[in-house]
Amino acid sequence: MNNFNVAIIGGGPRGLNVLERFIEITNKNKMSSRLKVHFIDPGIPGEGCHPSSQPDHLLVNTVSSQVTIYAPDSIAHRDNGLSFIDWAVSKNYRKIDGKYKKGCGGNQLTDMDYLPRSILGEYLGMFFNHLLSLLPENVDVIVHKANAIDISNENPYKIELDNNNILDADFIFLTTGHVYRKPSKVDQGFADFAKNHCHRNRNLAYYQTPYPIGNLDCISSNATVLIQGFGLTAHDTISALTIGRGGHFEEDGNKLRYCASGSEPDLRLVSRQCLPFAARGTNQKGLTGRHQSQFFTLEAITKLRQQAIQKTGDYRLNFQKDVMPLILKEVIYAWRCAKFAKRVDPRGFQPTKDEINSINKILWPLEGNSFSDFSNYRAFFKKMVDEDLLEAVKGNMNSAVKASTDVLRDTRDVLRSVIEFGGLLPESHKYFIEHFNPIINRVSFGPPLRRVKEVQALFEAGVLDLAGGPGAMVITNESTSEYEVITKFANKIYKQKADIVISARLDGYSPLTDSSRLTENLLKRSLIRPWMNGDYHPGGVDIDKHMHPIDSSGKPQPRLWAIGFPVEGAHYYTHALPRPHVDSRQITEAENCVVDCLKQITEIHKRSQQLLETL
Repeated sequence: MNNFNVAIIGGGPRGLNVLERFIEITNKNKMSSRLKVHFIDPGIPGEGCHPSSQPDHLLVNTVSSQVTIYAPDSIAHRDNGLSFIDWAVSKNYRKIDGKYKKGCGGNQLTDMDYLPRSILGEYLGMFFNHLLSLLPENVDVIVHKANAIDISNENPYKIELDNNNILDADFIFLTTGHVYRKPSKVDQGFADFAKNHCHRNRNLAYYQTPYPIGNLDCISSNATVLIQGFGLTAHDTISALTIGRGGHFEEDGNKLRYCASGSEPDLRLVSRQCLPFAARGTNQKGLTGRHQSQFFTLEAITKLRQQAIQKTGDYRLNFQKDVMPLILKEVIYAWRCAKFAKRVDPRGFQPTKDEINSINKILWPLEGNSFSDFSNYRAFFKKMVDEDLLEAVKGNMNSAVKASTDVLRDTRDVLRSVIEFGGLLPESHKYFIEHFNPIINRVSFGPPLRRVKEVQALFEAGVLDLAGGPGAMVITNESTSEYEVITKFANKIYKQKADIVISARLDGYSPLTDSSRLTENLLKRSLIRPWMNGDYHPGGVDIDKHMHPIDSSGKPQPRLWAIGFPVEGAHYYTHALPRPHVDSRQITEAENCVVDCLKQITEIHKRSQQLLETL
């Protein structure tokens, strides 16, 4: 019997998907070979970036009923397959005094609950242990609680771990998930400023990332903290410095009221545009409901590519010219359907001028606006938050605003067909990644409604405020030993000082900026290279259509696969979790890669058997 070593580097959801597919396929198709699967991750197996030990105020950004780790119709699912919410209910989690914990009081969980990421980590860890109970007799799983830091390009590969162990691996799956970037020049400048001036300002500090979130515990309540970003990472940061400091929220009619603990620092928000992320609309679509595209469809994109080839000989599209008109038409169509509470006949549908203006106001709210001073912009910002909350409460089908912006979530598969593997011209791809995709994130992938209510309450309590407005610049003030935010308004320059700056933005993955030793060594050994669309690098490692990384000479590595966040560049939107009752891409990709691996193993076994027969 041949023995093969398979390594899965990265023990979060994507690593679990790969392991589950190995177990599923080898249970259904008996193999003559023996597999040793090395599961490599420094944390608890399965949890990945969702450790069960993290504070319970950090929430999953998807309703719990739309999350599962089980593949439909799988051995694991038949035996124990519960969605995230069903599993949490089975473990007696309830909402007690505003917190999610095990007990008998409070309220039962609902499909609409956004549960803590700590509970998600517990769920993922349970799934790993469940998989171990399903191993066929010829498959072993060996856990290595360590980081992989190097892979030598031999046959078999040699994987070096940070505990000084070296493993042989015939095949490797890279499922490393979220990462931290190397310090940029701005990061280094801010960090050096804090180091050089902390003797004059004891609160002075710079955080390149708020994670692990416990790093923020040492921030003094006397400090003024500048949070850079308005997205989900910023909401984590705000939560850590308020709820994490002992504060709590109480219901006050349709609003929340914040009860401070007195341990909160003074919080200030800033970003490039200083626009609030829109709240998720109350889900009215159930588990699997989605907007049914009429204009922005796979068929429409195929037709556009055919036309592009006929005109230019190039299948690549221009996002602004070719694709955006279809997206906007689809968004406005959903707007009209929701506004009139009925399905509109798509034949002959054309947006009106008023509808176009309404959607433009959602996507580009700063256009046509000028702000005389900070108070003028602050009032504009607060109005945006208040109006958005009213729309979110109506729901993602009843609100024309939420129904229309939900289109940008529901048509992700079409967007992928547009973008992936260089489907856009390079300059147009850059526009999408750097300009339009942030808009999608702001209006469609924002925080739960509750989180935005909390921000509203924190503003009213005076714990949280803006640090500036659109175009704000963050600089260092040598004379005062403080950071300073400067915003130029029409009539006045506004300045806000801060002791601490926290960069609260999720790091994208690029092998050029990733801080991990593994990525650095893979680049040095030429096993990977950055994915490029012409001269534009949106992120990620270069891969072929079978998920094999491409080395520096342009050759795919057939014994190596990269899945998930490391390929966010050639692929688009790789960090979502599978949904119940849906053929999720995460599981399909894992299966394709595992089948590829097992085919190679079978072929090697056949060749070895044929060789033995000739002896």
